[in-house]
Amino acid sequence: MKKIAVTFLTLLLIVAACNTPVKQKADHQDNKKAVANVLEKYVIANENQDFSMIEQIWAPDSDIILFGTNSEEKLMGWENIKRAIKQQFTSISETYISPTNQFIRIAPDQSVAWFAELLNYNFVYNGKAQSFEGVRFTGVMEKRNDGWKIVQAHLSIPAHVDLRTKK
Repeated sequence: MKKIAVTFLTLLLIVAACNTPVKQKADHQDNKKAVANVLEKYVIANENQDFSMIEQIWAPDSDIILFGTNSEEKLMGWENIKRAIKQQFTSISETYISPTNQFIRIAPDQSVAWFAELLNYNFVYNGKAQSFEGVRFTGVMEKRNDGWKIVQAHLSIPAHVDLRTKK
């Protein structure tokens, strides 16, 4: 009887051990898809100037940060970010954003993600069509009770300067 109990317990532990990596891999993939979904919502919210969707994307904390494309755009806290986004929505129209080269990484504990992607950003400003290609959008998200939220982001426009030394 003792051998049967030990054998059963050993089999139970083996089965439990085999299932853990599969579940972790599934959680990882689900979280990666959820982060990609937040990034897609970011694009849709900006294109449609949907501020309620923007509020769902960002953490409403006082210590989140957004570095914008201008050197003075260091926005600390949700209130400052919110004000800047609302101002952007009143200044531009007909926005179309095309993301490419998306990279998402999830921390082993599945609670933090970091991302990078390129955005081709097209819009109308003061009646004139504008286009920025290859805008770099990077950031960090935290998994909260109500989903993944952006807690840090950085947008930058690449300088098209040849830094190679000439001989």
